[in-house]
Parts: sequence; C-alpha cells; structure tokens
Amino acid sequence: MIQRRIWILTLFPEYFSPLLSCGIAGQAFRGERSENVKFSVHCVNIREWGLGNYKAVDDTPYGGGPGMVMRADVLAEAFQEGIMKPGGYTDRSQLHVIYTGPRGKVWNNVLAREFASTTMIEKDLVWVCGRYEGIDERFLELYVNETFSLGDFVLTGGEPAVLTMLDSAIRFVPGILGNKFSANEDSFEDGLIECPQYTKPREFEGAIVPEVLMNGHHAEILKWQKNLKIEMTQTHRPDLWQKKN
Repeated sequence: MIQRRIWILTLFPEYFSPLLSCGIAGQAFRGERSENVKFSVHCVNIREWGLGNYKAVDDTPYGGGPGMVMRADVLAEAFQEGIMKPGGYTDRSQLHVIYTGPRGKVWNNVLAREFASTTMIEKDLVWVCGRYEGIDERFLELYVNETFSLGDFVLTGGEPAVLTMLDSAIRFVPGILGNKFSANEDSFEDGLIECPQYTKPREFEGAIVPEVLMNGHHAEILKWQKNLKIEMTQTHRPDLWQKKN
C-alpha cells in the first residue's frame, strides 16, 4: 500500500473543503477509495507565518508596478514550519513542489493521466497557490519543481487551478473509479468529445431515445456512438477535430 500526502500552501484553506468532502474525489482524498494508494490532504495557511501585527504575506514589487507580490521569506517559512517539520521530511528532494501560473505547461487530459500514474504516486506533493500579482521569483526558482497552467486566462488565485487539476487527475489513479473503464470512455480520450447519453424515461417532452439504443445490437450501437462522437466533435469542437486530423 502506497501512502501519499498532498500539501497545499494557500491563503484560503477553506477553498478546498468541497474537494475533501464531496463525491468520489472527496472519498479518494480522504483515503477511502483505492486499495493501492491512500491519499491524505493537508492545507497549510500561509498567513500563519505572515509578518507583523497584520500577518503580512506580500509587499510592493521592486522596480514599481501595480499590485503586491507574495514574499519569498514568508513562503519559505510556511514551507519549512508548515510542511517539512510536521511531515518529518529531512530534505526538499523528498517532495515534488508544483506552482500554477501562466508559464506552466497547459493542463489537459493527457497530462492528468500521466500525472496520476507517475508524479502523484512517486512522491508526496506540495501545491503552491499564488495570489495578488504573483510570487517572488526567487521562491519559484529555489523551491518549485514544476509549473502548470489551466489556459490563457487569469484567475484571482491558484486555488481554483489546483482544485481542478487534482480533481481531474485523481480519476486516473487505479481503484478510484468504481468502473475502471469509465475514464477510457470519457471526452478527449481518443481526441473526440463524448457522444450523447440517454436514460429513462424513453420519451421526454416529445423527444424519444434513438431507436438504435433500444435494439440490443451491440455492434450497431458502437458504430452509432462512434459516428456521433465524430459529428459532435466536428460541430462543437472543430479545433479538436482539426488537431486530430
């Protein structure tokens, strides 16, 4: 049994309450799903190591400019006192430290699957959530091993990005999903989006479930689903279709 701890450096630990309490992801991050890997998540509030009466974690940038920058010394103290010591680590090389920012590799389904099968189970993880105008470059250079980005847009902080990446990756860890083949049928697995899904009732406000899904002919159903996946991708995500072809 592999035991893996996930540490999150953040100014808003409460942001991660739904991740730890809701659905399959919540069970997984509480160590209740997989028989192969047990996860535990520990949120470390950076503010506890802030400076002065106001527990400041940021300051004005050298060279001028708008906004504030998170201090390297405060982050380093939070890292040492909030993660290294309570975690019993003797060297930072025992951890894989991740930052979310625009310079990072753009997160996608392929990265999520690779991350779940390698990085997520090889070492304990530390996710660093930036705020304000970002983090002092020296902390990034000295402490961070890898950077990811959700895409070409800006968030108010790193928390939503970390939430999204953890949620998308945990699905690929063996034993997390009840049906191990579920993830293989999802959108993006073969470069296409998922085909339409139907359930009871057979008729809803005049709309009928396609007849092919009712005839029990497995080969015909698979052919129909494949054709619909292509049609849906061409219509709704032409960028994916162009990339695939």
